[in-house]
Amino acid sequence: MKPTPHHEAKALIHTSVVLQKLHDELPTDHFTLGWLIGSLRTRSFGMIMLLLALVAIVPGVSIVAGLLLMIPAFQMIAGRPAPIFARRIAMHPLPTRHFAAVVQRAVPILRYLEKIIHPRWHTPLQATKRLVGAVVVILSATLVFSPIPLSNILPALVIVLISLAYLEEDGLLLLIALLAALIVLIAAFVAVWATARGAKWLSGFW
Repeated sequence: MKPTPHHEAKALIHTSVVLQKLHDELPTDHFTLGWLIGSLRTRSFGMIMLLLALVAIVPGVSIVAGLLLMIPAFQMIAGRPAPIFARRIAMHPLPTRHFAAVVQRAVPILRYLEKIIHPRWHTPLQATKRLVGAVVVILSATLVFSPIPLSNILPALVIVLISLAYLEEDGLLLLIALLAALIVLIAAFVAVWATARGAKWLSGFW
């Protein structure tokens, strides 16, 4: 028998495959974050961030999703092996149908993107993990605190991109995503500053 090459022995399982497997194994009516983390194991950080970021795109729930995103992001900075939520949050029942709908829409898009996304520009795992966590914390803060309507969409999309790059071990995509994050954060700062200036100017008429 020929020895198995190292890169084949550790062949990366694409994110779309993991999501589809989760979809197929979902409990009938409700699931919990605890069940989700247990099912994902070593890829739980990236996948939890990806799923929460997809939810954060939807107006009205972006603040809650942003707060939840901060939990695994801070834990990535701390170097934890997997995300840990408070028992009340981890065991809270969530409707399966909403999660299934998100997955069904995301999987075909991911399968298309995975044709061009692949492991490259390898970076040290722990350093990358902490950097990703720090950037996601800052982007999540814009989801929570930005007063401008629909301002949640761009930060959420960038977190999706960062999560996908982290899961697929694509250093080039991660670099692009981090540059996009910088642009979004600068734009958010300018928008908040302009809003504050406008409010101050209007207050002068009262």
